[in-house]
Amino acid sequence: MNLQPGWLLLLFLSAGVWSVPVDRNAENHEAKAEVPEENGDTGLYYDRYLREVIEVLETDPHFREKLQTANSEDIKNGRLSKELDLVGHHVRTRLDELKRQEVSRLRMLLKAKLDSTNTQSLQMDHASLLKQFEHLDPHNQNTFEAKDLELLITTATKDLENYDAERHEEFKRYEMLKEHERREYLKSLDQEKREREEKRLQELKDRHRQHPKINAPGSVAQLREVWEETDGLDPQEFNPKTFFKLHDTNEDGVLDEQELEALFTKELEKVYDAKNEEDDMMEMEEERLRMREHVMKNVDSNKDRLVTLEEFLKSTEKKEFSNPKEWETLETSPVYTEEELQRFEAELLDREEELKRKAENLRQQQELLKERGKALEAQRKEYQQDASGQPPAGPNGELQFQPEAQKVEDEAEHPAEVQNILPAEPPQNLPSHT
Repeated sequence: MNLQPGWLLLLFLSAGVWSVPVDRNAENHEAKAEVPEENGDTGLYYDRYLREVIEVLETDPHFREKLQTANSEDIKNGRLSKELDLVGHHVRTRLDELKRQEVSRLRMLLKAKLDSTNTQSLQMDHASLLKQFEHLDPHNQNTFEAKDLELLITTATKDLENYDAERHEEFKRYEMLKEHERREYLKSLDQEKREREEKRLQELKDRHRQHPKINAPGSVAQLREVWEETDGLDPQEFNPKTFFKLHDTNEDGVLDEQELEALFTKELEKVYDAKNEEDDMMEMEEERLRMREHVMKNVDSNKDRLVTLEEFLKSTEKKEFSNPKEWETLETSPVYTEEELQRFEAELLDREEELKRKAENLRQQQELLKERGKALEAQRKEYQQDASGQPPAGPNGELQFQPEAQKVEDEAEHPAEVQNILPAEPPQNLPSHT
């Protein structure tokens, strides 16, 4: 799906899915590099629904024309949603179908969530529960209206704006967990082994820091290096306008976040190598994110998460373009404090204690089920014995008789005694009482 620039605001690709820089050192310099179809995931739980809606809308000529002339503000503030009333009937029908599918999917998610928490859902109010999802109108579950498009755009914009912050927080927790595990591992060793391991880990850390100088992202030195080593062009003939067009790989007139992050690959390769034990690829992706944010802060003047040619050329006139500050990599900028690490470890301890309590509760329930199983098995055997007429066996294998059965047996063995205790026959021909 070839998206227009406005939609790129909603569909920039998330961590781990990057454009591959165009290598013009290939044999055929004349051939135009084939750009693979963008198929990354935004990370939103409604990503598929968002993409399918956009794809259907782009099949309508009127809406596509409006989209081409719309700016990011028109998209974000919902003005474009009003054009939905003018799209073709077949487009509206397909959008209605997509919404019904999404509502059905959300209902399944809600049911699974309620089932997992043992919540009784016989009288489940789907309309009320669907209100927690902000990307569609829960009151109308059958047709796709202008309000649905407005909600989808505004929710996606908000969620994507928070996405970078969430990624930074996730990385911080990753780093704290890594440090926690390192400390716990060292505690488990005796003094001699601990000192030897600490020395080895420090050597790895020092080796990681021994890398070539990193050019500040977006600086003339960094872009010229890409121009020379990736594009195969003479660094003395560096031209910002030509550079922009070379790396606008989908030719939509802007550099999106995916295309920008592809420019930093050469710099990142100076520091990180997946073959080296000392290099962490999770840290590399965090570094890539930091570089992209740095460039966007200095270049993206209207904050629409896209870099136009005008914005790019204007940034090359700034002092920072030719004389930037030295770029500080992650190893020189700690992502957490010792206090944050202590709080994180306390959370881990609380979580571990909670898991132990749950495990003990499950063990007790298992023991109870075993006891109930034994009781049921004993009862089953008793029923089987009753049905076959065979009395149950005692602890030493002897037969155990029920009281009534024992009484019958005694009467059979001592009939005289039984007769002695029987009542005498009543006297015959007694006079009748009047």
